[in-house]
Amino acid sequence: MAKNLPETMTAIAISEPGGPMVLKPEKRKLPEPAKGEILVRVRAAGINRPDVLQRKGAYPPPPGASDLPGLEIAGEVVACGEGTRRWTVGDTVCALAPGGGYAEFCVVPESNALPIPHGFTLTEAAALPETFFTVWHNVFERGGLKEGERFLVHGGSSGIGTTAIQLAKAFGAEVFTTAGSADKCSACVELGADRAINYREEDFVAVIKEATGGKGVDVILDMVAGDYVGRNYEAAAVDGRIVQIAVLGGPVASADFSKLMVKRLVHTGSTLRPRSVDFKGAIAAALEREVWPLLAERRIAPVMDMIFPLRDAWRAHERMEEGDHIGKIVLDVG
Repeated sequence: MAKNLPETMTAIAISEPGGPMVLKPEKRKLPEPAKGEILVRVRAAGINRPDVLQRKGAYPPPPGASDLPGLEIAGEVVACGEGTRRWTVGDTVCALAPGGGYAEFCVVPESNALPIPHGFTLTEAAALPETFFTVWHNVFERGGLKEGERFLVHGGSSGIGTTAIQLAKAFGAEVFTTAGSADKCSACVELGADRAINYREEDFVAVIKEATGGKGVDVILDMVAGDYVGRNYEAAAVDGRIVQIAVLGGPVASADFSKLMVKRLVHTGSTLRPRSVDFKGAIAAALEREVWPLLAERRIAPVMDMIFPLRDAWRAHERMEEGDHIGKIVLDVG
């Protein structure tokens, strides 16, 4: 254990369900790592859509997880629980957390931590875990995206979207995306998208059908749902796979299921936070093997939007809910 650790820490708690201003700094007792866990002095923490939902009371933490928001962090290991093998005090890591990231210290399972890629700052490293775990599992494991296939990601300028564009392109896919402004579409193309569709001005189904000669796309990563469900079925190719990771457009939809049958579509979905430590550890191992070398070479990198001090977490949430961000919003914990 590192010397001179404090007994308390500053954390950002949710005082009550509500808007961004319910995020309040408070003093908390320092968490202690249990068996197989490490305690990290947090230097930076990523902001994600599930944090916003938790703040509103719509996404409670799983049993045993911290009630504090925050699902991804970067910092130094300051203590190791019984049975830990890989990490030692002084190592720098980024990690997927079940919660508790909006704080000066956070406990995470050691298997869910990864080395910080060469040359990355701590704020950049904090922008990696949640989006890269999510995209890798849903696009490549669940969606089965392969080299030479066509891929569509909705919300291409989001943290998930910017990550998905880069990874899909790096692994040899033809990439389509939707975004809500000309600037956002331009940013997506700069990241590698072959075609960025401004959904406020164009019908993504029509654009994709024209661009693919009527064949459609093989994999769709969707966080909208609502009326996008039926439109995704239209845009999908025969034997296409649609992976649902959020329902920002509403959880209830009407769709023509004959399209599902005629095209032999697979429509699946997942959430990451409630999954087991071992499940997340397997994703971490795959990322370190397949993706971390690309990060070390800077062939891909997180797109950084804005960085806020920990005490201004409410401003970071405002930024996310305004919808003008491109890429990741991060807290500088110090």
